[in-house]
Amino acid sequence: IERILLTRCARRVPTAHKRVKRMRSIFVLPGKSQHSHVVSHIVRRARGRQISAAACQVQSYGPLCRSSVVLLKRRTNLDVQNALLARYHRHYFKYEDRRQMMSFRSHACHKPTFDAANGRYTESFLLVRWTVFLSILVGYSCYYLTRNSLTFTAPAMVASPSLGLDITSIGVITSIFPLCYGCSKFVSGVVGDTLSPGVMLGGGLIATGMVNIAFGASSTLPLFCILWATNGVLQGFGAPSCAKILTSWFAAKERGTYWGMWNIAHNLGGFAAPLLAGTAARTLGWNWGLWAPGIVALLVGSVILSSLKDSPEARGYEPVEELRVGTLSETVDKDSVEKFFTSKVSFAALAFHWTQGEESLLDNLFQNVLSNPFIWGLAFTYFCVYVVRQGITSWSVFYLIKEKGVIDAGAAAVRVSGLELGGLLGSLIAGRISDWYIAQSSGGAVGKRIQIVMAYLIGVATMLIAFKAVPAGYPVAQAIIVFMIGFFLYGPQMLIGLCGAEIVGRRSVGASEGFLGWIAYLGAANAGVPLSLLVQQYGWNAFFAALLCACTVGTLLLAPVVGAESFVQRSQIN
Repeated sequence: IERILLTRCARRVPTAHKRVKRMRSIFVLPGKSQHSHVVSHIVRRARGRQISAAACQVQSYGPLCRSSVVLLKRRTNLDVQNALLARYHRHYFKYEDRRQMMSFRSHACHKPTFDAANGRYTESFLLVRWTVFLSILVGYSCYYLTRNSLTFTAPAMVASPSLGLDITSIGVITSIFPLCYGCSKFVSGVVGDTLSPGVMLGGGLIATGMVNIAFGASSTLPLFCILWATNGVLQGFGAPSCAKILTSWFAAKERGTYWGMWNIAHNLGGFAAPLLAGTAARTLGWNWGLWAPGIVALLVGSVILSSLKDSPEARGYEPVEELRVGTLSETVDKDSVEKFFTSKVSFAALAFHWTQGEESLLDNLFQNVLSNPFIWGLAFTYFCVYVVRQGITSWSVFYLIKEKGVIDAGAAAVRVSGLELGGLLGSLIAGRISDWYIAQSSGGAVGKRIQIVMAYLIGVATMLIAFKAVPAGYPVAQAIIVFMIGFFLYGPQMLIGLCGAEIVGRRSVGASEGFLGWIAYLGAANAGVPLSLLVQQYGWNAFFAALLCACTVGTLLLAPVVGAESFVQRSQIN
């Protein structure tokens, strides 16, 4: 005997069998009792805010014959908990997209993502997911292309007599970008949690392409400054939107690998910029150094805007990762149901994970991001990582010339050219190792990735000591050490961003990434003038001491986070 639970939103029809056919979803409560009863569920608090008490009534009808075709066909997809929660949320939450309600309904109407027989994802889902991944990889590479276009066009601009620019003028233009970019990354991350990440990624890329084209058509310094500041604002749309898409399409067990693969977009965009922008500016004129990247960004952004889907649910698939709600026992009575549903943990976790509620942007930022102490530990470590990264990027050439006897900047640049290549390899391996480490044993997923970050930071400190100690007459050794610095440095850069996305829910990924990115670029800013003053007053020994101190502080800040669980792990109810 099985009793069919019908919510009050279902249409009342004469017979129980017709009720089954007319329901949007079917929910089954197995049990021994054949008596009808009403389960009243009163929820007084959701996501930390007080809500007026309201009863959610679910009526039990039975018994029904077990041979019911409709009942047997959909038996495995039924869940009484979802019935109660769906009833509640239809009253108190407004959905931006009603299709997101699928998480509270039977998944029978959605294409499966996982083939249980073979133990892996379905081929159709993998094909769609690879298309999504390539879209964000190419899209973010184009962001970097339009970000670095001015760097390789500037020499042609200075050489153009019609513009009347010099090195100082170029410095004024470029100095505006980091400030605007850091603030934009923070704001767009917070605001972006209410917007479609696909629209943000594609729309922002189209806009930055238009700004590059407008820059190439301009001729005055004030207009150059305004347009490049606008470019900095638009560039902040890229990373938070990619983070949200990655979190939606890839489960935690594999996310490190794909996050590391996506992270090579930095290197791909940086590699393409001199080839496209530099070559176009040198052969066709400085205008084309901005126009060519701008046109590419317009084309790629248009494709992303028209085809990229934010999540598997938007493409008709089941989500790759769901919160696991404790199942009801075979013998269920009113008290057990009341006990389960009055659990603040269970309701809050599901409500937060699956709904796009009326929560304001500031509520999302303060309650879900800034109130999390682990986020602050990650943020200050990110600050330290970017101090080291920007310090090595900006001052290693000068160090080789002043202290190691390198003839000129060109020869020094050759020795430090392996920094980005080492970073590419290091981020890929860091993501893969963290996924493997999580799969090997139980425990907090975020904490295990943090342990990898700490090991990498120790590697950075070791390589900095080696870079300082290697004699001047060993250029190959210097190049290898710089390669290893990049290897160990880009791993933490990638993994900290990933941990920031996993430690909060999907609803707050953008805000988390925006906040972390803003703090990181404050660290990059402190690697400029402060480090230059340190070198001028105390020498290069003080420079390396500051970088080693940053590595040490960053490692110590992560110590309380080594056991941290991801949002999904915290939301699981046994």
